[in-house]
Amino acid sequence: MTLADYLPVLIQIILAVGMGVGILAASHLFGQKATAGKIKDSPYECGLAADTKGETRYSVKFYVTAMLFIIFDIDVVFLIPWVLSHRELMASGIPVLGPMLFFTFVLAVGLIYELKSGALEWEK
Repeated sequence: MTLADYLPVLIQIILAVGMGVGILAASHLFGQKATAGKIKDSPYECGLAADTKGETRYSVKFYVTAMLFIIFDIDVVFLIPWVLSHRELMASGIPVLGPMLFFTFVLAVGLIYELKSGALEWEK
């Protein structure tokens, strides 16, 4: 490999660092400034002062739904490369259909269990 092969990586690093520095500079230039009578870091939403404290409690349902999303998102992360390389693996004589069907079956059983137990229903 020559040094020219690393040029795209160098360009990407320069762009990433430049974007980070640019965002920080814009925040410093255009962000809130401390003025007399105002607190610099006071919370606001849509230009209005907040009327409640910022300590909102979330339901456990929110976290369960988030964990289920992550679990089934990981399923897609494993299935997409498998689908793309399935033909080459089968041509090489590597049996991959059985383990992937078992993996998908276990996730389908988990999804059915979650649907029947009502873990995905918000109104209870």
